[in-house]
Amino acid sequence: MNMKPFVTTCAALVALYCSGIAVAGGEGWSSDFEAAKKQAAESKKDLLIDFTGSDWCSWCIKLHKEVFSQDPFKAGVKDKFVLVELDYPKDKSKLSAATLKQNEELAKKYSISGYPTILLTDAAGKPFAATGYQAGGPEGYVKHLDALRAKKAVRDESFTAAAKASGVEKAKALVAALTAMGLEDEMISNFYGDVAEQIKAADPKDETGFSKASGVKVRLAAIQSELSICAKKNDHEGALAVMEKALKEGGFDTEETQKMMITRAMILGKLKKFDEAIKAMDEAKAVAPDSQMAAATSGIKVKLEADKKAAEAAK
Repeated sequence: MNMKPFVTTCAALVALYCSGIAVAGGEGWSSDFEAAKKQAAESKKDLLIDFTGSDWCSWCIKLHKEVFSQDPFKAGVKDKFVLVELDYPKDKSKLSAATLKQNEELAKKYSISGYPTILLTDAAGKPFAATGYQAGGPEGYVKHLDALRAKKAVRDESFTAAAKASGVEKAKALVAALTAMGLEDEMISNFYGDVAEQIKAADPKDETGFSKASGVKVRLAAIQSELSICAKKNDHEGALAVMEKALKEGGFDTEETQKMMITRAMILGKLKKFDEAIKAMDEAKAVAPDSQMAAATSGIKVKLEADKKAAEAAK
């Protein structure tokens, strides 16, 4: 018996196992993040990371079936990305304890809040674009990914320009790098916090408006946190006080102001202060009557009026 094919096959299986190729992702998908980063660095590719729920997330399953399992997708990404699947199944027995631990840590590190989340990162794991399910099949998805890869080019070009500049010009280049990626604020903070500090140092008078915008984001996050606490306690009066304080202090752009005014109107509705709620909804719409949020106010107002009639009938 010729033992060479058998030995070769066994070696290949061992290598496949050790490399962390995920069963759910199929051929070519790694579940070992550190090994994938090493492979990406050696092959000069980026990482495509699929945060998925293989046995419960319908959109994840749909994305895998329509795109990731298709040959045109595999052919379209093989020279550009190392593919990584980070699975969060209901059936935890599908994954080893080490993989479960790794995946939970990475979900926190990348601030993942929904599935599927598809992150594109450089070989070091720094994200430069995020997406999810997209209709259009494998060919369309590959084109979509190519467009997202252009964000990395803008990021790197802007960082290069910043390294050659100083003062406000340096700050502008760094802001351009962060803006180009379009990532969530928390992800920017996790991976590009040093860049934010460089911007503030290079632009102490805030000519770019970056510091002001950052401050607004911090305020919005605090408001959201306060509202969440009130919601858990079913404290509508407390929520109303939070919104009225925020609106009185101001400093938000038109879109955020309108959202807050609409939220305030809805809270008044919860408190059964229907006349005030309806008036507040009209005022919110008037702030930006052609906005997307304004279009939703009509339906909310109809609901408030119906609730008012129901309350009066109940009396």
